[in-house]
This record gives sequence, C-alpha cells and structure tokens, in this order.
Amino acid sequence: MKIAIVTGGSNGIGKATALELGKRGISVILTYNSYKDRAEAVVKEVEQNTGVRAVALKLNLTQISTFEGFALEVKQYLNDIWDRTTFDYLVNNGGIGGPMMFNEMTEEYFDNILNTNFKGPVFLTQHLVRFMDDHGAIVNTTSSSKNQSFPGYSAYGSLKAAFSTWTRYIAKELAPRNIRVNAVSPGPTHSNFGDGVFDKHPEFIKPLAEQSVFGRIGQPEDLAKVIVNVLSDDFGWVTAQDIEVSGGHLL
Repeated sequence: MKIAIVTGGSNGIGKATALELGKRGISVILTYNSYKDRAEAVVKEVEQNTGVRAVALKLNLTQISTFEGFALEVKQYLNDIWDRTTFDYLVNNGGIGGPMMFNEMTEEYFDNILNTNFKGPVFLTQHLVRFMDDHGAIVNTTSSSKNQSFPGYSAYGSLKAAFSTWTRYIAKELAPRNIRVNAVSPGPTHSNFGDGVFDKHPEFIKPLAEQSVFGRIGQPEDLAKVIVNVLSDDFGWVTAQDIEVSGGHLL
C-alpha cells in the first residue's frame, strides 16, 4: 500500500489530488490550516468512494517550529493505521495567493507569501524526507506566473520561481536515494486561489479563458491527474523538471 502526504488538501488542487490518489489505490494524509470541516469531508469522500484510508492533519506552513511535532504525528498515524514507518509520496501543494502592487507591498504580505509558498515547504520537506521511502517521489506545485509578469504578482511569481529552482537542487541531492523531485506549474485554475477569487468574481474567467488555446481555464482535476501521474512509476525516468499545466495559456 502506497501512502502520499498532500499539503493544502482541504480544497482546490489539493482536494482533487487526494481524490485522484484514492482512485488509484493510494492512501492519503492530507493537511489543512483553516478548514477542518472541509478536510474531514475530503477524508470521508476519499474513503467512501475509493476504499483506501485517509487522514486529515492540521498544519500551518508559516509555523516552522511546529514541523517536528507534525512529523511525529505523521509517524504515529503511519504506524497505527498502516503499520508503516515510512511513506512514499509528498505533494507540496499548500500555498496562498492574491495580488498586491509593488508600490503598496507590505512586509507582512511579503513574509506571508514567502513563508507559506517557499520557506515552509522547504523546511517541511526537510523534516518529512527523513522517513520517506527510498524510490519515493515529490511534486511541488509552483505556478506559470513565474514566467509571466501580471501586475500585483511580483512577490508571488518570484517566490514560485524560487520554488521551481529549489526543485532542481533538491532533485540532485535526493537522487542517491532514488527519490525523484519534480514540479507542476498550474496556469489559471478554478480553485480556491486568492480566497476563491473566481467564485467571487466570475467575470475574471472569460478573459483568462480566451488566453488559452482551448478556450477555458483549468479545473483542479486537470492538475490532479498530472500530479499523480508524475508521482507514479510511469514517470520514473523524470526528475528535476517543472511541467506547465496551463492548457496553453498565453501560448
């Protein structure tokens, strides 16, 4: 039985990834920060629809001091539920978005983006990879915005670019253990990005859809299928890559 850890698994791409993993017989430990009820609903959906086990654990990616305790909690669940001391896959999906123009940018905003989208995942991976099974795989969720220049996203795009670059470095360092590390870069996706910006402002969807060669924005399931495939042995000869999954956005 393979086991995956998915951060930010209570909604959007993380939720879709947890469900897709379950469909393929892979058990899931998903994390949430603010939405315990949503996370528990995802656990229930995974278990009822796929028959594999799932667990939801609270994790705040900005609180690095809690990561050691989180790792111990994961170890306990691995032992109690699966009789394992290791896990197989890590999806660093948890993150936040939302624009702020450079001239208005606050240090608080910058630090929140930095800690949630880059620093937190880096140090969380450091804790978890110690008991990841050799021949495992990691997928980091970055963003196509790292190659674009939309106003208001200078901090977000720059730190996603840093996350993408880090992916290559860590792929090199973990190669002796045969752990593959890749990234997936979503384009505009109808997820909970920006605190549900597309639900609050559906008028934003049409112009972005028109920028895609397929005439629509992405759905969480579009990303989930790619993430789970990249984790699988079908991509066993692929590491240190950042795959854009944007439906040809701005092609």
